[in-house]
Amino acid sequence: MWKPDRLSDQTLFQQIADDLERRISYGEFPAGSLLPSERKLAEQLGVNRSTVIQAYAELRAHGIIESRSGSGTRVSKYKWGATPKHTPNWHRYAEGGNFLPNLPFLRRIREALGHNQTLIDFASGELAGDLSPVEEINLLMSEHEYTSYLGYDNPQGYIPLRQALVAYLKQYRGIQTTEESILITSGSQQSLYLITQCLLSPGDAVAIEDPSYCYSLPMFQSAGLRLFRLPVDDKGVRPDDIRSLYKKHRIKMVFINPNFQNPTGAVLDAERRKELLDVASELGLPIVEDDPFSLTAYDGVPPKPLKSIDPIGSVLYIGSFSKIAASGLRIGWMVAPHSVVERLADARQQMDFGLSVIPQRVAAQFLKSAYFVPHLERLRMHLLYKRDLLIEALHKELHELVSFTVPQGGLHLWCKIIPEVNDNKLLEEAIRRGVIFVPGSVYGSESGYVRFTYARARADEIGPGISKFSAALQEARVNKY
Repeated sequence: MWKPDRLSDQTLFQQIADDLERRISYGEFPAGSLLPSERKLAEQLGVNRSTVIQAYAELRAHGIIESRSGSGTRVSKYKWGATPKHTPNWHRYAEGGNFLPNLPFLRRIREALGHNQTLIDFASGELAGDLSPVEEINLLMSEHEYTSYLGYDNPQGYIPLRQALVAYLKQYRGIQTTEESILITSGSQQSLYLITQCLLSPGDAVAIEDPSYCYSLPMFQSAGLRLFRLPVDDKGVRPDDIRSLYKKHRIKMVFINPNFQNPTGAVLDAERRKELLDVASELGLPIVEDDPFSLTAYDGVPPKPLKSIDPIGSVLYIGSFSKIAASGLRIGWMVAPHSVVERLADARQQMDFGLSVIPQRVAAQFLKSAYFVPHLERLRMHLLYKRDLLIEALHKELHELVSFTVPQGGLHLWCKIIPEVNDNKLLEEAIRRGVIFVPGSVYGSESGYVRFTYARARADEIGPGISKFSAALQEARVNKY
């Protein structure tokens, strides 16, 4: 976020006024739109409120903004002189359309992290920089030529990467496939988006886990899908619940994250896996298996994916580099029947003509390199260490105020807050004290659950972060409403 330069010869208020005028002229604040309050803008910019008051006075003097008691400060509808000049009502456009915005809690978390880089981050579901294979990838890029061709690539994905994934999936996930049955995507979310847009229709009923990462993705509602929940216990979902949902609602697809499920960390029981595939076969139901966390198994023995024991091809399998290497590579994949891959690749070509070939080449080289296995071993070791630090801190700071099941892989710890607490109050108190997390209601659970992600925070931040959370919880309990 822009901030005024205190070393500049120009006064702070004039810098702020100039920046606001520029943003107004660019359409960031359309005519008639509400500007931040003086107090809020002063906090964001790190200046005294009186400085913002001066800046607003400067803009009012030029007719660019106008203030009314009780209505705040707005951009003037006639800001460029006496003659009315109408700009588009961008707020109305932004609030329209079929694609819904993120949930309010997620937008608040993103805003808080953007404004305060010092927050201890238990919210971001990605690896910290020191857990990613940065040195290894730099070495690979210095050893190989990546810029021989920079045109559009095959919309299904870079062929050598798909070939590398055939070997990877066979060796590490027990999945037999061919390069023609693999689609490269920018990650699991793009895979899910393509499925919801191309394989389903508005009004279709689908089953998702409860709680579930899928619940936090408005893309399902944007596609007009009806969501029905499958409760998750310590053994995952119950296959009989799928049969019941099919009878009641004629669900057309099941979305599941069976290995170190996000957010609970649960692993689908081996017997339930077989029953789930039997139910899918009986009903002709496709299963979408999202499997981002398996290779983080702390004992080094990842649970087998459903796809590896799928005898008739009921499962669409989704994977990604985001949770085992680096989210910034933007590399994911889907294993599906070739007819489905062709359909989704055609849609992808309409969207972006395919991914950049450079990260695909990097990913292909990394999968085939001698760096891959040592990186996974180091990743598991560090995640286990951070998990144990988090558990130790929870026991120390919160005693009997929380309950949880210790995850055996993944990046998250799903935590039940024993006393009654308001999610919004707890989140705001935590942010105020310098720590952030994801409230459980984001994933469809009732109030009083939290997801702590321990892959992003530094090891030396975990103890202090839980101490800050504990203080926030105590305050939220005192002032529930």
